[in-house]
Amino acid sequence: MKEKLYIFDTTLRDGAQTYGVDFNVDEKKTLALKLDELGVDYIEGGWPGANATDTEFFNEKMKFNKSIFTSFGMTKKSGRSAENDPGLASLMNADTPSVCVVGKSWDFHVDVALEISNAENLENIAQSVNFLSQNNKEVHFDAEHFFDGYKANSNYAIQCLKAAIDNGARWVVLCDTNGGTLPHEVENIVSEVINSIPGEKLGIHAHNDTGNAVANSLAAVRSGVRQVQGTINGLGERCGNANLISLIPTFLLKPEYAETYDLSIETEKLDQLTELSRLLDEILNRVPNRTAPYVGSSAFAHKGGLHVSAVNKNPKTYEHIDPELVGNSRQIIISEQSGKSNIISRLKSAGINVDEDDKTIQKILDRVKEREFNGYSYDGADASFEILVKKVLGEMPNFFEVINFNINVNNSGKEGKTISQAEVKLKIGNDELIGKGEGVGPVNALDNALRNNFQSSGYSELIKDLSLIDYKVRILNTGTDATTRVSIESSDNNKKSWFTIGVSENIIEASFRALIDSVEYKLMKEKAQPLN
Repeated sequence: MKEKLYIFDTTLRDGAQTYGVDFNVDEKKTLALKLDELGVDYIEGGWPGANATDTEFFNEKMKFNKSIFTSFGMTKKSGRSAENDPGLASLMNADTPSVCVVGKSWDFHVDVALEISNAENLENIAQSVNFLSQNNKEVHFDAEHFFDGYKANSNYAIQCLKAAIDNGARWVVLCDTNGGTLPHEVENIVSEVINSIPGEKLGIHAHNDTGNAVANSLAAVRSGVRQVQGTINGLGERCGNANLISLIPTFLLKPEYAETYDLSIETEKLDQLTELSRLLDEILNRVPNRTAPYVGSSAFAHKGGLHVSAVNKNPKTYEHIDPELVGNSRQIIISEQSGKSNIISRLKSAGINVDEDDKTIQKILDRVKEREFNGYSYDGADASFEILVKKVLGEMPNFFEVINFNINVNNSGKEGKTISQAEVKLKIGNDELIGKGEGVGPVNALDNALRNNFQSSGYSELIKDLSLIDYKVRILNTGTDATTRVSIESSDNNKKSWFTIGVSENIIEASFRALIDSVEYKLMKEKAQPLN
């Protein structure tokens, strides 16, 4: 029979200690509901009484379908009874079925930080856990600094665990609080701890200060712990915590773990992981980590021609799992390193049918390499690549022709407001049209002028929902005449975004080229017909 492995998410508590992270109540509720939908065993919501946000969050009295709501606090202070300790009172008032209390397990910290005796610390642990368990709480005791404490004084570190277990703790969690323990040390120490505490009562809480939090968690499970704590995307103080977005699919998809352990999370739910990871990034206003294991946009991206050829024959050649299992997708990158296999694969994904032996494929490849030599990069610029291909194939409709454009930037003085004004002259069919627009910057003004140009044409309705959602600039070499690459991300009411690119020594011209590609791609997507 498989053993049960429990997942404890602490994104909303330990993750909230990340530099620059400050969740509000609504954001906590959104993430908590997503975690419950995924099916983690425990959701640690925060520290009631420690700050207004956490207190308000627990006052929401959230109910979950699958997860157990957990509040966090400290063992009682010396000189107070458990019944009269304000911290423990806050845990009781939070009204959660599960509580996690942190206490010191390294005698160095007991002396320096708490300034009490080792015996008094053990008594604080025992009385706190006893009080909570006697009040029908499922208690997790977080043994802070456990691994450093064990290496310094193993006997005392174990006494701290036993003080919690003997007084009703369901779990004692071994914390690598400083994040400096290595996997082989975790494996050895956990194997020794199990001689005193059964594995079904042990958890692991690893920090990532050596980049080993995931490895340390896996090592602890191999040695016997049955609860794993971590956060979405490895969020956490300093270098972060163990990344549950990496651990969960490893437990469910890698045979060594999948054949040994049962999780409350169903394998069919794994396709929510990429969405969950990006939801957190969206809440934090962060760019998702492209190289994140399992869920990053580059996790299943292939650039080298030989790799792409092999993947097209059998994905197992360069992919350790099917990306769709975790809600991700395969990306075939087009660049100067591409071979014909890259081109053919991207053409197929775009719905463009070309004979694999057609000489046109080589023409497309040559054109890509020529343009990349001049500063273009089609790695991620899907829409501009498709337009390039259509032009090489002679299949790109001639929606309009740019005759000229100009921009003026005016400022009335030191404290004055800067206004950009643009004028774009296009030939659409047999008509020459001039569009004018203002904006907060040159690109915004160009965008408005271009849209105004279409007001009197048949394209007006087709582009009215077009919106620019991101704009990035990269300087490719040094000097005031440096070549500039501009990338624009666009979207419409279908919420499907696309990326275009422009390159020039002039940043405005590069921006305009990317902008024109965006509009042309939108018209092509809408199956617009050239106007006569």
